[in-house]
Parts: sequence; structure tokens; C-alpha cells
Amino acid sequence: MSAQLVDTLREQITSGAWPVGTRIPAEHDLVEQLGVGRTTVREALGALVHLGLLEARKGDGTYVRTSSEMHSVLMRRANTSRRSDVLELRAVLEEYASGLAALRRTEDDLNRLRHLLDEAEATADSPEMAAIAEIDTRFHQAVVSASGNTLLTEVYDVLSIAVTEQIGGTLWPSTTAAEHSLLHRRLVEAIAAQDEVGARHCATEIVKLTETGTERQK
Repeated sequence: MSAQLVDTLREQITSGAWPVGTRIPAEHDLVEQLGVGRTTVREALGALVHLGLLEARKGDGTYVRTSSEMHSVLMRRANTSRRSDVLELRAVLEEYASGLAALRRTEDDLNRLRHLLDEAEATADSPEMAAIAEIDTRFHQAVVSASGNTLLTEVYDVLSIAVTEQIGGTLWPSTTAAEHSLLHRRLVEAIAAQDEVGARHCATEIVKLTETGTERQK
């Protein structure tokens, strides 16, 4: 019964019926709604907490932490890995995804990338490093999304969050920031021109620059 209930409750999460960040119904409410015993509900909730989908907050209830088990697993793994390892994996994913984006991008993809590029350049001089990191993350997520590979996109989305958490507060020299912006524009141009080799090269150079910039802050 508890295994069946885990599947039922997981569906509530993955379908969006229980959005990420919301508190799920109290234990006694679930007992009444689902017509199962309290022990079964507790076991099912415990399993989902262990999987990382739910988070039990003492005295406050149980909240949806993420809608994807893979998200939870990858975040834990990335957060316990060396920054250099995370950046190297990011380089592999971004290089390949950028090449696919050049081959598969749509006009909607290009419009989105150009909009995000303009937004990133407008934010470049902001003193809020978190805001700069956030728009940069959205830009690269859009590049990977343009690859048309949904599994690759899901994996990268998780990894990019880990990268943002690790380097989000980094303040780069103005020359490095300018080069970073130029490489992003060249990446969009390569994708627009369906230049697979050029797109992959730009993506790799961006990650190398990111790694160099963060190393200087140590």
C-alpha cells in the first residue's frame, strides 16, 4: 500500500498539482482524502522525503522541494563535488548542446537568445552580482533548450543552478567581463548562422573564461 501511495503522491508533485515550494495537505487530511491508514501515509511521505521530492519542516509541515528526483540527486552530487569538476562537466554539456542548437534552433529560439543577450548586456554593469549570474544562467539554459534534447536540458538546468550557487558572487575584472560578453554574442551569431563548429568553440571558450575568472578570486 505504501509503495502504491508513493506513486500516487509522486504524481501529485510531477503533474504540478502540488507545485514546488508549497505545503502539502496535513497528514490527517491525507488519511481522510486517500482512505488509507496513518502509518501508510507516514511511510509514503518518508520515502518521498528520502528521495528529495519533499522536505519536512519541524513544526511547519511538509513542503514540495522539487518535482524531479533527478534534480534532487544531481544537486546533491554537484554540491559535494569540486568546482572544477562541475565546470568541466558543464563545458562538455554546453559544447555539445551549442552544436545541436546551431543545427536545430528555431526563430523563436533565436529571438529568445537575442532578448536574453540584450538583457545580460544591460545588466553587466550592475553592482548586484546575483542578478548578473541569474540572467547568465537563463541565457545558457536557453542555449541548451534550443538543442531540442529535453533530457539534456533537464540535466543541464540542474547543473547550471549548482554553478550559479558556486560562482554567483564572483566579481570579475572589467576586461574579463567584456570578453565574456563578446563571447556570448559570438555564440548567438554562430547559432543563428547554423555554424555548429563555431558554436561549440564559443561555448567552450566561455566556460574556460568562467573558470579562469573564478580562479583569480581564490
